[in-house]
Amino acid sequence: MAGTTPQAGGDGADGDGIRTFPFPVELALGGVGMQIGPMGAGHTWHADAPLDRVHRIDFHIVMLFTGGPVRHMIDFTEYEAAAGDLLWIRPGQVHRFSRACVYRGTVLAMQPGFLPRTTVEATGLYRYDLPPLLHPGPAQLTALQAALGQLRREYEDTATLPPGLHTAVLRHSLTAFLLRLAHLAASSAQASGSQADTTFTRFRDAVEQGFAGNHSVSAYAEALGYSRRTLVRAVRAATGETPKGFIDKRVVLEAKRLLAHTDMPIGRVGAAVGFPDAANFSKFFHLHTGRTPVAFRAELR
Repeated sequence: MAGTTPQAGGDGADGDGIRTFPFPVELALGGVGMQIGPMGAGHTWHADAPLDRVHRIDFHIVMLFTGGPVRHMIDFTEYEAAAGDLLWIRPGQVHRFSRACVYRGTVLAMQPGFLPRTTVEATGLYRYDLPPLLHPGPAQLTALQAALGQLRREYEDTATLPPGLHTAVLRHSLTAFLLRLAHLAASSAQASGSQADTTFTRFRDAVEQGFAGNHSVSAYAEALGYSRRTLVRAVRAATGETPKGFIDKRVVLEAKRLLAHTDMPIGRVGAAVGFPDAANFSKFFHLHTGRTPVAFRAELR
C-alpha cells in the first residue's frame, strides 16, 4: 500500500481553504475502492507537504497501532493512541498528523461508495457521534487483527481471482472487519442501548448535507416525513440531546474549523455556516462557546 499519512497541501482546497484529499484510486491495487498496508517510513500518499498541517480527507481511515504513544488531532481534540489502539477518521473530519510521533501498524483506507448502503448502515460508517479512538480488549484485538490480516491478504492477492470476484471478496472481508469495529465503537461509547435507528440516521445524514443553510428542526422533520415529536424522540434516544442541539453542535464545529484553520473573514465564516449577518453569527458562536469568533481565533494563533 502507498500510505500512512495523507498530508496537507495535496490535490486541492475547499472554499474554506482547508486542503481536502481525495481517495488515491491510482495507488490502490487493481483500482479498487480501498487500500490496506503498513504505516511507517516510506509509506505516504502526498510527500509534497508537511505532516503537521490540518487537512480533510473524503474517505475513511482506520489505523491499528503496533507502537506508541501517537498523538493525533481530530476536530480540535488531541487523541493519544498506544499499541493495540485504533483511530477511525471519517470523511470531512479535520485532522493533523504529529511530526513528533512515529506511526507504526496497519492502515486501512476506504472510499465512499465502495460498500453497499446496507453495509454502510450496519457498520455505522457515518456515526460521527462515536469516538474516533478505540481501545479493544485482548480478545477483541485478536479478532480485529485476524480480520484485518485476512483483509490484507485478500487485497494483495490479485492473481487467483478475476477482478470482479476479487472486488466482491474484498467487500465481504471488509464488511466482516467493519462489523467488529462498529461493535467496538458502539460499546466504547456505551451506546449499545441507544443505537441510532433509521429516523436518527436519516436526520443525521440530512444535517451533514444541509447544516450550512438549514438550522430548522421543523424543516428537517418535514423534509424527512416525520413529525417534530418523532424526530425529537429519535435524536434524544440516539444522542441524549435535542435535534436543535445536534444541529447547533454541527454548525459550531464547522465554524471552529474555519476560524482555526483558515484566514476567512468572520463575516464569510458566518455566511458559510448559515449566518448571512455577522452580528447574528457572533451572538450564536458566543452563546455556544463562551467566546466571540475573534477571541476564539486569536487564542489559536
